[in-house]
Amino acid sequence: MTQEKIDRINELARKSKSEGLTDAEKAEQTELRNEYRRSVTGNLAGQLSNTYIMTPDGKKRKVGKNG
Repeated sequence: MTQEKIDRINELARKSKSEGLTDAEKAEQTELRNEYRRSVTGNLAGQLSNTYIMTPDGKKRKVGKNG
């Protein structure tokens, strides 16, 4: 997600609070927010795929979807 898209999300949020959005702007806002969520989720999944937990007995266990 580019900084321009994040700025646009914020711009639309401010406009929504102050004067409201057109239907086209609402659709754009929804799509941008969904793209942002996918980006954050993907980044988090990438970080977790490289994360390990050290157990009390000294073994390393990889963090995965099933814990």
